[in-house]
Amino acid sequence: MLEDLSCFSVALPTARHKQAFEHLIRVDHQEDLCFALWNPSSGRNRLSALLTEIIVPERHERIVRGNVSFTADYFCRALSLAIAKKCGLALMHSHLGPGWQDMSWDDHEAESGHAGSVAAATGLPFLGMTVGTNGAWSARFWNRMATRSYAPIWCESVRVVGNSLELTFHPRLRSAPEPVARLERTIGVWGRRGQAQLARLRVGIVGLGSVGSIVCELLARMGIEHLTLIDFDHVEELNLDRILNATASDIGHTKVDVASGAAERNHTAASIQINCVEASIAHSEGYKAALDCDVLFSCVDRHWPRRVLNHISYAHLIPVVDGGILVRLRNEHLIGSDWHVHTVGPERRCLECWGAFDPSIVGLERAGLLDDPSYISQLDPTDTLLRHENVIPFSTSVAGFEVLQLVALVLGPIHDLGDQNYHSVSGTLDRTEDDGCAEGCPYKTIVSTADRICDPTGPDASVERVRHPRNLAQDQELEGENVSAQNRRK
Repeated sequence: MLEDLSCFSVALPTARHKQAFEHLIRVDHQEDLCFALWNPSSGRNRLSALLTEIIVPERHERIVRGNVSFTADYFCRALSLAIAKKCGLALMHSHLGPGWQDMSWDDHEAESGHAGSVAAATGLPFLGMTVGTNGAWSARFWNRMATRSYAPIWCESVRVVGNSLELTFHPRLRSAPEPVARLERTIGVWGRRGQAQLARLRVGIVGLGSVGSIVCELLARMGIEHLTLIDFDHVEELNLDRILNATASDIGHTKVDVASGAAERNHTAASIQINCVEASIAHSEGYKAALDCDVLFSCVDRHWPRRVLNHISYAHLIPVVDGGILVRLRNEHLIGSDWHVHTVGPERRCLECWGAFDPSIVGLERAGLLDDPSYISQLDPTDTLLRHENVIPFSTSVAGFEVLQLVALVLGPIHDLGDQNYHSVSGTLDRTEDDGCAEGCPYKTIVSTADRICDPTGPDASVERVRHPRNLAQDQELEGENVSAQNRRK
C-alpha cells in the first residue's frame, strides 16, 4: 500500500487537535499519550490520515512516571474500536519541547513493536504522532520491511484545519526555502516564517480560465513551490480577452499547459513543481489529484464541480477558496456586476449554505442536460444557466481577493474573512460574517470521513463535449500522417 505512493501527510480538525493537545501537554510537565482513530484519504500520489476520534485513556490504562507507557488493556480497547469502526489506529504522545519532534529510542520500540498487530487487524498501517509544547506535530506511518520488521515512513506535513490552516512541515522532506533577492519585498510584508508557511503549501487550482489563470500567476510570483492545475478544457479564440498569458498561438492548447508554461517562466521560488491534470474535478482523475493538495482554489463556473469541491473540503479536510462573478446586462448595457469570495471547510459555512451552487442544477449537469442543445433551447436567454459574461478586470479582482483569503487562512491575524462581496456599479464592498452552516446541513456530518463516504464523481458530459472534437481531430491528423508514410514507402 505505502510503496505505491510518494507522499504522506496527516490532517486533523481543530477540535480534535485541541482535545489531544489539552490531554497530552500536562501542567506537571510529564509526557503523556493516547490512542486515536483515523480514516485514509487516498490521493493520486499521497496518503493522508484524517483523525476522527481521540480515545482518552482511563487512569489505570497508562503509566506516567518519567517516560509514559500504556497498558495492554488500553491497547486492546483501542484496537477493538478501530476494528469495529473500520478505521486505522494512531498512537499520539507528547515531548517536552517546541517544534517538530523526532523519535526517542523508547518511542521507536513502542510504535514498531505494535505495528504488525495493528496492520494485521485493521488492514491499515500503524500511525505514530508526536506533539511539541507549542502545538507542532510530527507523524509517521509504519511500513513492513520483513517478517516482524517495521520502519517509519515520515509524513511531510501535519495540518490542523478549521477556522485557520496550521501546518507543521518535516524539516528535511519540506525544508523552509532560503530567502532569494527576487522575493525580498514579499518576505518584507509577511516575514520569513510567513513566507516559509505559504511557499511549502501544496496548492491546487481547479479551473484555469479567466480567474484561475490569474490566481496561478499570483501564486507563482509569490514563491509557491508546488502547484497542481486541474482543467479539462482548451483555449479558444473567445478566451483570449480573459485568460492571462494566452495568445493566438495557444488556441487549441490545454488551459493547464498555458498556465503551467507561464508559471514556469515567471515563478520567483528557487524551484517550482507543477502538476498538470487535464481532467474535470468531477472525474476520478481530477478528484484524486485534488486530494494531494493542502488547499484548493475553486475557479469554476459550474454547479457540479463546486458540489465536488464542497465535499472535498469537509470529507478530506482540504480548505477551498471559492469565488464567483455575476454580470447583469440589458440590451447590451451593463446594469450590474457583483463578485464574492469566501473560504469553506470544517468550522465554516459550506458552499451550498453560501448559495454558491444549487443541488437541483447539479442533477441537470450530471444528467448531461446542460450539454443537450434541445434542453438549452427551451431556456430563457436571461436564465442564469446561460450567463457567461465576464471581462478580465472583474476576474483580476476576484483572483486578488481569493489569494488574500489564502493568506488570511494561513497567516491571519483574522483567519476567517467571511463572504466578501464587491458591487462594481456602486463601488461598494460588504462582508457577511461566517456564522456556520444552516441547521441540518449534511456537510457538517462528513468531516474526516475521507474514503469511507461515497465518491461524488462520475461521467462528465461537458468533458466529453470538449474532448470528442479534439480526439476526432487528433485521429484525423494521425490518419493523415499514416497515409503520408504509406505514400512515401510506395
